[in-house]
Amino acid sequence: MTGKWHVGAIPGSTPATRGFDRSLNTPAGGLHYSDQTGPKGGTKVFLNGEQVARNDPQFNPPWYGTELWTTAGLRFVDEAIDADKPFVWYLAHVAPHFPCMAPEETIAKYRGKFMQGWDQLREQRYRRQIEMGLIDPDWKLTPRPEEIPAWDSLSHDEQTRYDDMMAIYAAMIEEVDRNVGRMVDALQNKGQLDNTLILFLSDNGGNAEAGISGTYTGDHPGDPHSNVFIGHCWAHLNNTPFRMYKHYNHEGGTASPLIASWPAKMKASAANNQWVDTPTHVIDLMATCIDLAGATYPKTFHGNDITPMQGQSLRPLITGEGEIADRALYWEHEGNAAIRVANNKLVRIGNRGQWELFDLASDRTEQVNLIEQKPELAEALQRQWQTWATNSNVLPKPPAKKSKRGKKKTDTKNNQNRQAKPTTSP
Repeated sequence: MTGKWHVGAIPGSTPATRGFDRSLNTPAGGLHYSDQTGPKGGTKVFLNGEQVARNDPQFNPPWYGTELWTTAGLRFVDEAIDADKPFVWYLAHVAPHFPCMAPEETIAKYRGKFMQGWDQLREQRYRRQIEMGLIDPDWKLTPRPEEIPAWDSLSHDEQTRYDDMMAIYAAMIEEVDRNVGRMVDALQNKGQLDNTLILFLSDNGGNAEAGISGTYTGDHPGDPHSNVFIGHCWAHLNNTPFRMYKHYNHEGGTASPLIASWPAKMKASAANNQWVDTPTHVIDLMATCIDLAGATYPKTFHGNDITPMQGQSLRPLITGEGEIADRALYWEHEGNAAIRVANNKLVRIGNRGQWELFDLASDRTEQVNLIEQKPELAEALQRQWQTWATNSNVLPKPPAKKSKRGKKKTDTKNNQNRQAKPTTSP
């Protein structure tokens, strides 16, 4: 495992103690450079579960994280090949997680490319998505939220600032793209590509944190000592054509495309232009790995009973042989909730928010709330979600933690004035 861990960093919860033979990771996101300072500058690096210095000579510092996580993983692949063993590599790139930063030579390639602004660029992306067959032409493009200013209303200085923020973000995406290419080329050169299943996806939609203005600080924004968040306006562009953002359970927060490659087993389908639109979920990734490896999912861990595996193997969708069973899909994050059964989706913002009901077959961008027209369906879906939430330990919600002053902490992320990709969602 290489990259961002972020599923627990207390003793006993490192990749090294959760089944990975080799790991190089950060406890959470935000670290991109070995010499990084600023809000995430104190982030640590762990090698096989043990903390190591970020400037350790074995990592050939100074390094940029996207390169480091790829290089470390390829070394592991070489170990597996030398030992004549199969391998599983979980590569969790930290980019483009905030704070946004990338090599200056890559950022420079994108400066000025976003001066058309989010209004025009969103229309262009929407048309290109339809031309690619990525989205259905009947999916309506969601309008710009009232709180986001029209691009043409901004001063030239404001536009230049926003353009540079997005250039930094685009540079991070290019660095990920280039290193995925490095990985593919290396697997090809090692004779491993044809019989290796690669699954590439994002874990959520665009991030609207830092609000309308975003964050843009430092003497040289984008370098290891700066702090940049692209903010609400560019997240609206990133999530074209959907509503909402990371943290939320509307499609803009959860729906992202999954790209799969397995040359030895995958069959191209001219009928659907190689797009598969069956709704799937990140819980299916474990089930897929267990299936393809011929492994058995354990029933206990260290003597404790564990929750049975919840997902379904994606083998039928990947190979074109067989079918994946229909099932309900569920979400909960920071009080935001959703359930999808067939094309009916019930979704809520926050613990006390009002439920909304959408027919994703005709309204994938969630613009026509059917809650008043179909109250019985909404009530049935809500009960189904409640049962799942209780059985999955989502409910009851833990009590709020108290601050040092004795006052309860509030979830500021859900209290901000924010609204919150495209086969279904992780």
